Amino acid sequence: MTAQPEISQRDLRLRSKEIMDAVEGGQAFVVTRDGHRIGELVPLRRRRQFVPRSEFAALSRTAPEVDLERFRADQDATLTDDGVDPYAR
Repeated sequence: MTAQPEISQRDLRLRSKEIMDAVEGGQAFVVTRDGHRIGELVPLRRRRQFVPRSEFAALSRTAPEVDLERFRADQDATLTDDGVDPYAR
C-alpha cells in the first residue's frame, strides 16, 4: 500500500481543479495545515457496474456447487434462537 501524498491547505486552494481531477481519478491525499496533518481527501466508492445476464451465467457455470445440507448446518451452528426478543423492552 502506497502512502498518500500530502498537500497543504494552500496547495488545495490554489490547485483545487488539478487536485479534484486526481481525486476523481482515484488518488487520495492527506491535507496539512502549518505542517500538521488535518484530514484526508479520498475518492468516493464507485457505483457497481451492471453485469449482463450472459456474463453472470458464464461466471456461475464455473462456481462451485453449494452443498445444501452443509449450508443449512452452518446456518444452524451460527444462528441461535435463545427465545429472547431483542426488541422487547
